[in-house]
Amino acid sequence: MSQNPAFAAPASVDGKLSAQISAALKKDEAGLVAAIVQQHGSGEVLMLGWMDEEALRRTLTTGRVTFWSRSRNEYWRKGDTSGHSQLVRSVALDCDGDALLVIVDQIGAACHTGTRTCFDGRELPAVVGRRVS
Repeated sequence: MSQNPAFAAPASVDGKLSAQISAALKKDEAGLVAAIVQQHGSGEVLMLGWMDEEALRRTLTTGRVTFWSRSRNEYWRKGDTSGHSQLVRSVALDCDGDALLVIVDQIGAACHTGTRTCFDGRELPAVVGRRVS
């Protein structure tokens, strides 16, 4: 089984996402890729947001996480209004190219509701699976 080579090109070329990274993305019909945000060190899953190529370029080149807001149809950089920012530690593309994993140092709450994560207190009833031997 072969692995994808590391991305050698810079993240941004002439103000656009590099062609190498752009070609690796498998975007949905709206041009978006899911971005899972995880706390550095603890592995805590904080939230899910959406990025297009420009949001990803901004995230990779500024050190702050930027998303595309599907409801407002605009870019938003986490923390600009709330002060609860996400400082980028690393960004990885999954094996299919349709999801990003953004490792961050979270400053304050990650969720717009004020909770630490967007998943706090929102557990669904589920049958706990058992390992089959």
